[in-house]
Formats: sequence, C-alpha cells, structure tokens
Amino acid sequence: MTQVPDRPRGLGPWMALALVLGNLIGSGVYLLPATLAPLGANQLIGWVITSAAALAMALVFARLGAKTPMAGGPYGYVQAAFGPFAGFITAWSYWVLLWAGNGALAVAVVSALSGVIPAIGRVPGLPAVMAVGCVWVLTLINIRGVRGAGDWAVATTLIKSVPLFAVIGLALWLWLSGAPMIAQTPVPINGGNIAAAAGLCFWAFLGIESATVPADKVDNATQVVPMATMVGTVLAGLIFLGISAAFQGYMPIAAAAASPAPVAAFLARQFGGAVGGVVAVFAAISAFGALNGFILLQGEMPWAMARGGVFPLWFAKENRAGTPARGHVVSSLLLSAVTLLNFGRGMGDLFQFIASVSLAAGMLTYAMTMLAAIRLLPGERLMIPVALFGAAFSAWATWGLGLEAMAYGAGLLACGLPIYGVVRLGQRRTAAPA
Repeated sequence: MTQVPDRPRGLGPWMALALVLGNLIGSGVYLLPATLAPLGANQLIGWVITSAAALAMALVFARLGAKTPMAGGPYGYVQAAFGPFAGFITAWSYWVLLWAGNGALAVAVVSALSGVIPAIGRVPGLPAVMAVGCVWVLTLINIRGVRGAGDWAVATTLIKSVPLFAVIGLALWLWLSGAPMIAQTPVPINGGNIAAAAGLCFWAFLGIESATVPADKVDNATQVVPMATMVGTVLAGLIFLGISAAFQGYMPIAAAAASPAPVAAFLARQFGGAVGGVVAVFAAISAFGALNGFILLQGEMPWAMARGGVFPLWFAKENRAGTPARGHVVSSLLLSAVTLLNFGRGMGDLFQFIASVSLAAGMLTYAMTMLAAIRLLPGERLMIPVALFGAAFSAWATWGLGLEAMAYGAGLLACGLPIYGVVRLGQRRTAAPA
C-alpha cells in the first residue's frame, strides 16, 4: 500500500476540516432528536459514551493519518496491518456503509423540505424522485473535481451551523433565566436502552475518518488530516451534547418523536411556525452538505480498493479531473436503488431503517481500524487501550442496533465475498504463466 506524499493535490486545511465537520453535522443532529426521544434520559448517557468512543477513534485516526496517511483511509490501514482479505472486508464494509447510509441522507433532505412544502409528501413518488435527484446532482459535482466538492463542504458547513447554535443558545438562555424544565415521561434507564441510544448516536459521528479517505488529495496530509480529524470531532461532539440537553430540558418527548423536523419544531415552540419553516430549510442544506461529503468518499473507496488489488481494475481509472468517476457512478446507482426500493416505509421509518442497516454493515470498519492501529503504531503504548476501547464500543453499538439490522448488515457484507474471490482468482491466473 502506497503512502501519501505531502504535495498539493486539492483539499486545503479549511476544506479538510469542513469535510469532517460537515459530514458529522449532517442529517443526524437534525433528525436523531425525534428517533432518540422515546429513549428519554438514556439518550444523554448514550451521547456521553458515544462521544467518548468517537474521540478515542478520532485520536487513533489522527495518529494513523499523521504517521502513515494512505488513500482509502481505513482500508489502507487494515490492509497494511493484516493483508488483502482483511483490507477487502474492511473496505467493503465501509463502502456499503457509505452508499447505503447516503440513502438516509437523501431522505433527510426531502424530509426537511417537506416541512416547508407539505405538498411534497402528498404527491406519490415525488419524495423518492427528489431524493434520487439530490444524489445525482452531487455525484456530478464530485465527478467534476475534488475542489468543487471541497467548496461545497465549506459553504454548507457554515450555513448548517446557524440553527444548531440557535437551539443551544435558546436553551441556555431559558436555563439562565430560570424557565422551568419540562417534566418528561419517565423512561427506564437500563443497559438495553443505553445501547440502543448509543448505536443510533454513532450515526451522527459517522465521518470522523473523512479526512483520511481522500488523503492522497489533501495538501500536507501528515499535518492537515490529524488536525481536521480531532478538531472536527471535538466541535461536533460539543454540538451534539448541547442539542440533546436542550431537547431533554425544553421539548416534550411526544412532540419531538412526532416531528419530521425536530430542530425546527423546537425553535417554532418559542418563535412561531415561520421560524420553524426557515430552520427546516437549514436542515435540508445540512443534510445536502453531508450528502456531498459522503458521496465524495463513496467514490474514493472502490478506486482505492482497485488500486490495492482487491477490487476490479475497472474502478481504478480516473477521469481528466483526477476523480474516480466510475466509482461515483456505480455507488450512486446502488444508493438510488436502496432509496427507491424502500421508500414505501415512509420518510421517518425509512431514515431509521437505512441508518441502522448501514451502521450494522459498517461498524466492522471502525473495529478493524482500531485493531490495525495496534500493529501499525507499535511504539505508542497509549494507543493500545484507546484503540481497544474504540473496538469494544463498535461491537457494543452494533449489538444495540438490533437483530434485524445486524442480519441485513451481515447479508450485505456476504455479498462482497464472491467479488473478492473472482478478483483474486483472476490475479492468480494472470500470474501463473510468469
């Protein structure tokens, strides 16, 4: 596996930071308050545990990025540590996480817009068409060049942060002014509920590795990648905890759970429905920006796998702009299929279903990267307990997603094995005459 040279390739420090922070602050922070509301105070414990695990993982990714930045991020690290098969399983897991999870982001864009334009939800098939349309607009932007995707990441990250800081600021003002907190319906605090909350909370932290995946396109990668990884994760964690505390204190569980745009509903309770409509637009922009960042990653992964010899070489070719157009197109076709085939579930249920399944398939990526770090960073003893904590959390959070999600995730992982077998068989036949 080839390490990444420190030379200008496209993404500067602000773009790399925006890529990480923008992918973290995506649909999760806007939609998860509704999904987590029935869990009551368990969600606060889940956020604390998940934030600690995310910081541990971010530290591992930062150290790996500083020492050996590699194209493909998690895939490159695992293949360097454990060989081609382990690298393929990790990369396939992450790729499935990306294109399947992006379906939830596309749904989140349309769900937010439906809060402003209710007619969207009343026209049969229109939400599905709009969601797929968002996917292909951003796919074309990414195919045209990595800097275009970076510019979008910076712009949308700045825009999407406004209503989130408004929610936190409003809750802080209410608390300081002595406004009474809402008496929430008691929800039992137990291990099962906390695990369920943590599994879903980690959806919001997907993307801590974002700067490591396109490391070959980051300027001065050995310094920029770790900076973007750590700073982005810390900032996002503080925002997530602030939003969760605000909802637990000043938003009824039933109202949060029933809202397709809970952040907008929170502000609308204080400032009226017009503000809620404006925030719903911000939520759509937030999900759209995160979708842009993850589409960038979903095209890079099959390209890195092909260059590493564990995926068909057809994916290894770049276009004139230096982007893996073939990987983008195939990934977005799969993403479109997932979105269209499951849209009958309804937007709220669809978001939770796709998020859970993609997480169940993709958590293996984080566990394998943590274990790879132990081998790749032998002189850093502090990394051993940190990496083991991250790996243990990955397994625990996967269990919290439930048996249905785990079964779907295992099925998606198994689909990759025939592809790996065919590629390796072809390589053996090619090498045999020599």
